[in-house]
Amino acid sequence: MGALSTLSPEVRQYLVVTGNYWAFTLTDGALRMLVVLHFYSLGYTPLEIAALFLFYEIFGVVTNLVGGYLGALIGLNRTMNIGLALQVVALLMLTVPGDWLTVVWVMAAQAMSGVAKDLNKMSAKSSIKLLVPDCDQGGLYKWVALLTGSKNALKGVGFFLGGALLALMGFTGAVLAMALALGVVWLCSLFLLKRDLGKAKARPKFRELLSKSRRINILSAARMFLFGARDVWFVIALPVYMSSVFGWDYWMVGGFMASWVIGYGIVQSVAPAITGKKAGQVPGGRAAFGWAAALALIPAAIALALPSGWSPQWVLLGGLMLFGVLFAVNSSLHSYLIVSYAQSDGVSLDVGFYYMSNAMGRLIGTLLSGWVYQAYGLEACLWVSSAFVLAAAAISLGLPRHRPMVS
Repeated sequence: MGALSTLSPEVRQYLVVTGNYWAFTLTDGALRMLVVLHFYSLGYTPLEIAALFLFYEIFGVVTNLVGGYLGALIGLNRTMNIGLALQVVALLMLTVPGDWLTVVWVMAAQAMSGVAKDLNKMSAKSSIKLLVPDCDQGGLYKWVALLTGSKNALKGVGFFLGGALLALMGFTGAVLAMALALGVVWLCSLFLLKRDLGKAKARPKFRELLSKSRRINILSAARMFLFGARDVWFVIALPVYMSSVFGWDYWMVGGFMASWVIGYGIVQSVAPAITGKKAGQVPGGRAAFGWAAALALIPAAIALALPSGWSPQWVLLGGLMLFGVLFAVNSSLHSYLIVSYAQSDGVSLDVGFYYMSNAMGRLIGTLLSGWVYQAYGLEACLWVSSAFVLAAAAISLGLPRHRPMVS
């Protein structure tokens, strides 16, 4: 505690924001794996499982748009705490007796979880803009990469946690334990987060929900296709394929997905070094195009190799490793650019609009993941993924080519 008291108020606030984000991410990743594996074991088809996440993604789109406005209006501390509270309620909704866990009920709980997740993420990403000097673009890139990377590493831990808790405690016991733990985090956050963090100096107008910045609009469109490309095969198709074709059990599916996301998060954290920050500048639109173009090759290569007679496990797992590295760099680069492009006053308006596009990409990817896999198989999902990344690369050509030198 003595060491914490010597830190600046900004750093202490960053630690609180990051701690909230980490705790929320653990429950979010675990809940995703719990729902996929539990309902697949009950006999749900991949398309029906995708439908369970429909409201999660739809409400994420709406939340990012409206949440950015709320963050500027009432402060990011309040939107973050609201998100934590809603996730606790969403988890408790899933502790009802098994007969109550109808598709509609689970979709409603997932809708609330989607609202909670995107309020929490929008608040955390927006806060970084306010806690790092605007002149320090290199520092901003580093802190955004660390926040994003650590979040995804912990989401991977959450995947493993979800599979482990399902095996050890069953579905109801697992979600109840997570609700109790996150409730403690929420109570601590109520007392520790600074009031009015991120609140706009002037009351924002509702029409300001839609971004008027050309570069933010372009980056948002690229982000939509980028995350649609990931989720079209990663969310439903991949875990179901591993379970049904490879014959993997809960522990193996959860453990592998966890390891992949943890590695993905680690690469995100060191992305500034990979993309050239040490060379004296931070990346811009040219880098966004180049890294997306390279990523587009990976799912296409996996799709070509799967029917070639090689071991499907080695092809898929090796391809996943390469995809994870390149996707992590793309994601971290995008996360830096949106925080850099956003205006400091009412930052959550720009960040919220951008992550609305992120949520739209996840929604499209999730729906296609269930439908395309069920109708055409994993290879078709991979071809759709490659096409989406190519679209993201083409859109990125409209971004400013360079960013300022590192200060």
